[in-house]
Amino acid sequence: MRPSLVRGFRASRALLSLAAASTAATLVLATNAHAAVLWDGDASRSTRVFEAVLCPSPGGATVENWGDAHGDFFAFHKPAGSERCEGHSIDRPELLRNDSTLWFGWDSMTKTGNAQTVFQWKSNGTNDQNQQNYPVIMKVEDSRLKVWHVAPGEQWVSLGSAPWLPESWHSVQLGITTSSTASGALEVWLDGTRIAHRTGVRTWDDLGNKPRWGTYGSTITDVSSTHWVDDPVMGDTRADVD
Repeated sequence: MRPSLVRGFRASRALLSLAAASTAATLVLATNAHAAVLWDGDASRSTRVFEAVLCPSPGGATVENWGDAHGDFFAFHKPAGSERCEGHSIDRPELLRNDSTLWFGWDSMTKTGNAQTVFQWKSNGTNDQNQQNYPVIMKVEDSRLKVWHVAPGEQWVSLGSAPWLPESWHSVQLGITTSSTASGALEVWLDGTRIAHRTGVRTWDDLGNKPRWGTYGSTITDVSSTHWVDDPVMGDTRADVD
């Protein structure tokens, strides 16, 4: 074989090796991207995806399926005379850590425009065991989704709101950079638009925090309320949970 042909063969073989390595790298990246979904709260796994369910009986948290693209999803039914019905934390609470960035995403629908608290980044412990009862809270109130950061000393700071149409599905993503000092951050996206953003805030309480989904509030104790939640997930980035 002529030297020029040998060089051409070796070059072709090197290119093939590079292409194979590139393909392998792409597959590894794709696998890692998928692995960034840290917790999957698919309702097909039942309410066991939550660490606990805080609901009265009758009423309670159930899994429903209306035969459409949403498949199985959770229904949080709060009857009149009760204050709350919520899915409490996740079944892998060890994933909730300080000094990290966590993204939660879910689809949400409420029966009315006044379901009150539909999400809490709830602090562990009670009374003097925490400085912030809920560093992040979302309410459906006056047919708007409203977002607050609640600082130590029960200082409520409104971060934004947007129109909320009852009996329609909405896409929600919440990003939290957890910090027990004032170096945390949070942002909320509703139906593809960022409606709230804040940096330099405390987002991790003394004993830690966990998410809660549902319908809750003393102002709606006398009426029934329903909040449907589909596909709650937790990941590293917004793209993981969108």
